[in-house]
Amino acid sequence: MNNVVVNYWAVLAAAVSSMVVGSIWYGPLFGKMFMQLMGMDKWMPEKQAEEKKKMAKTYFVQFLGSLLMFWVFAWLTSALKMTSIMGAVQSAVWIWLGFIVPMKLGDALWGGKMKLFWLGVGNMLLTLLVGAVIIGAWK
Repeated sequence: MNNVVVNYWAVLAAAVSSMVVGSIWYGPLFGKMFMQLMGMDKWMPEKQAEEKKKMAKTYFVQFLGSLLMFWVFAWLTSALKMTSIMGAVQSAVWIWLGFIVPMKLGDALWGGKMKLFWLGVGNMLLTLLVGAVIIGAWK
């Protein structure tokens, strides 16, 4: 595995794209549903203000998580020699199906919120696919 190559610019772009996908997914597309399912729509104004103060840090930590995820993804697709767009997309689907779906399913089964499961796995599939296209296309 000495020939593993990671394009750091592609990883950065994929991480940025994950933040864009997430903000659209949990914003105009499904934001109201997500807030209701999480009970955020019932928060008092003080709680809302408190959470807003933490938002920059939350986004930063999420961005770091996205950087890590797409660095590992780029490393893995390179190590497996699946560096084309289709190879990266295939990898994304298998990673989503084999790792993301089972983990989120366990959360949903034990937490009892299947709508949150579908919101989460849908977001992760789209996030991985967009990032995979970026990483697969950027040579």
